[in-house]
This record gives sequence, C-alpha cells and structure tokens, in this order.
Amino acid sequence: MSDSSTLPPARLRPEAELARDALSAPVLARAARLARWAGPDTRVDAGGGLVEEQLPAAAEQLGLSGDDAAAYASEAWRIAVDTGLVDITDEEAGTVAPGEDLALLTGSPQDVLGVWLTALEAVLADASVPDLDDLVDAMAEGGEVDLSSLDWDPDAESEFLDGVLGNLYLLTVGEEGPGDAPVPLPALAASVIVPSDMGEPSNEVLEQVSDAMMRLDDQFRLLEPIGLVEYQPVDEALMADADEEPAAPVDEADVSRYGMVRLTPLGLYGLRARLLDAGFEAPAVGDLADKGADALLDGTAPFPPAAAHAETELWLAGRGPLDAARELLA
Repeated sequence: MSDSSTLPPARLRPEAELARDALSAPVLARAARLARWAGPDTRVDAGGGLVEEQLPAAAEQLGLSGDDAAAYASEAWRIAVDTGLVDITDEEAGTVAPGEDLALLTGSPQDVLGVWLTALEAVLADASVPDLDDLVDAMAEGGEVDLSSLDWDPDAESEFLDGVLGNLYLLTVGEEGPGDAPVPLPALAASVIVPSDMGEPSNEVLEQVSDAMMRLDDQFRLLEPIGLVEYQPVDEALMADADEEPAAPVDEADVSRYGMVRLTPLGLYGLRARLLDAGFEAPAVGDLADKGADALLDGTAPFPPAAAHAETELWLAGRGPLDAARELLA
C-alpha cells in the first residue's frame, strides 16, 4: 500500500458515539478504574508496574477473578500509566497520583478519543512482542533478551501487523470488499504473504500462511479488548494433535473455524488516524461538506461511486438548491 495513493473514504460514526465505544472498551475502562482507585498507599516497581502484593486488590477492584485476574489487572495498570491516567510521582519510593490526562475521560469526545489512541498504540506494541514465556526462556545470562534465539525481528513484526491491519482497513472501506462483514483469518494472512502474481501457492507459502494465522490469532485476541476489532478465534480443535479425537463433530467446510475478524467502527477510526499520521491520504466521507464545489469535484473524482454519491449528498445537504447549483455551474 503506497502512501502516495488516495485510499477509499471511510464512513465514520459521530465522534460522540465513538467516544462512548472507547470508554466502554475493556482495556481503557479498566485502566480508568484503576487510575481512580490508586491512592497514597499504591506502590509501583522500578518499571512502573503495580507491585505484586497489590495486584489482588486491583483485580478485586476490577471485579476480576480466576487465574488470569492478576495478569489483567497488571495490564490495565500499565495502560493507565502509558496513557497518563496515572503519574509516577517518585520513582525511588514508587508512589503515584492520578494523572492530568484522567480528566480527559470526562472531557470532549476528541479528548476521550485521544486517550484511546494512546492506549491503542500501547496495545499494538504489546501485540508485536513474542509470548512472555518465550521471552523468559530466551533471557541470556547477563539478563539481556537474545532476540536471535526467538527468531523475532521487532521491526519486521510491527511491519507485518501494520500490513495486516492496513489490508483489513482497505477491505472495510473498499466497495468491493466485505464492508462490515467479518473477514476469514486465512484470507487476511494470505493477503500479506502470498504474492499477488502467484498462481497456485506452493506448500512452503501455505505453511507461511498457516504460521501467520497463528500469530494473528494471538494478536487479535489482544486487540479485541481495546475495541479495535471483533474477533472469533481459531477453533482450538484445529490446534490439537492429529491423533486426538475431536470433542464434538466438526464441519470441515466451516471457514469460521479458522478465525474471523471484523474492524469495529472505533477500530476504523483508529486505523484511519494511524494512516493519516503515517502520511497516507485517508479521507472520510464528509470531509468535503464545507468545501467549495471545485474541491468537491476534484476530491470525489477518485472515490468509488457509492462514496462519491454519499459525499455529494452531504455537500448538497448543507446548501440550498439554488446556491448549490450556482457553485457547481460557476
């Protein structure tokens, strides 16, 4: 995807609606609750994480229980710190206080969405990191992570995920794509692995697609709680040993067993914001509503027909018939 080409326009929901979605996203909602819960007795470690002995209380505050409760609480706390909802006031003593940005969550929709975008970046960074168990196993004697033993390139992994999300964005906004319908995970993985000029994929390429699917399965599980996507994970029966009998009859033709992902309206907003930051031309329907007729005609020229029609309708809605006609005929 070239950053010099204009992407199809996105149809965004109103910012007030998107802000409500952001506030209800589990990751940000938990981070906000912990930021308001933190007090003079709250302590963090050298890395800014909540100290282990306070994780049970944090999990209880979030209404979490079970084996993963502490991990979810730890994640929520880290997001609170990363987004400025919590400030570390004394690194040596490990004391904290509510951050200035906590007030933004009760501010304008733009304020809320700004905090959510920061949280999204933190979650995306996490999604590009190998499993923690692999990191622990790869620790060298000096305490440094041996990246070569992980077969992990941070830049390549981030580029891979960005490419997948970019393709998901294109499938969502493009008129020939599925739109709001979920995309099969194998198709999404293949879109960044299989060369466009390849006829029948080789066994090696198919194996790469399968590996990419498993990586994406882990990543989309992380990205769903921030509100970026709706995700149906890969059926665990597919990952069982071939000798094991499935617990229940399975439909081999059911493509949804291999994972299905859909970009949410909030996710569409978030990916468009990231594309704009990266220098892409990523318009939204309605951008030209307050522009002149020349801008409307030039701007909609590369749009698909339905998007051009929607943009023109919004432009006309803001003008009287005679005024619109004069502008267009001038």
